[in-house]
Amino acid sequence: MRRNQAWWQNPGIKIGIGLVVLILIGGVAAVIFLTQAHPEQPIAFPHRTHLAIGANCLSCHPGASWGPVAGLPTNDKCWGCHQQVERQSPELDKLASFVQQNEPIPWVPVAMQPDFVRFNHNVHVETGIACEDCHGNLREMTVAEPQPRQNMGWCLDCHQRMAPADFVRLSDCATCHY
Repeated sequence: MRRNQAWWQNPGIKIGIGLVVLILIGGVAAVIFLTQAHPEQPIAFPHRTHLAIGANCLSCHPGASWGPVAGLPTNDKCWGCHQQVERQSPELDKLASFVQQNEPIPWVPVAMQPDFVRFNHNVHVETGIACEDCHGNLREMTVAEPQPRQNMGWCLDCHQRMAPADFVRLSDCATCHY
């Protein structure tokens, strides 16, 4: 005589629950991977190479010194130097193609903040914050990579560390959310 089992002890239910758990774990892993991977760029811009020859961040991202957005380099900015470079590479050929077709380079921004966050580069540049403090060590990167630690807690920790005397103002919600 078979005794009655609770519904959760049914082998079919156990297998179903196991499959749902595996699918959820796979989904979470995929989301984490996709949000941490750097986006494909139209030109694999070698930050490492440009920094090694003496270019600085503001050479290509001048908006950081005067406004909220650092900006992305234009064709004119890139071609101004590279039309004089004799070295050939597939990436320089891509740049030449964009210039010849008079099409802007469709750069994909890497360091994006949610719409409800207002980040002003200028304020941070003026106070002497180095670009690599937020964007990572680009001397070790070829293509820029998203920095996974950029969140509200990380920003507040930095504000407290950099300006403890002014932390009350810098931790006010309206400082970054307006």
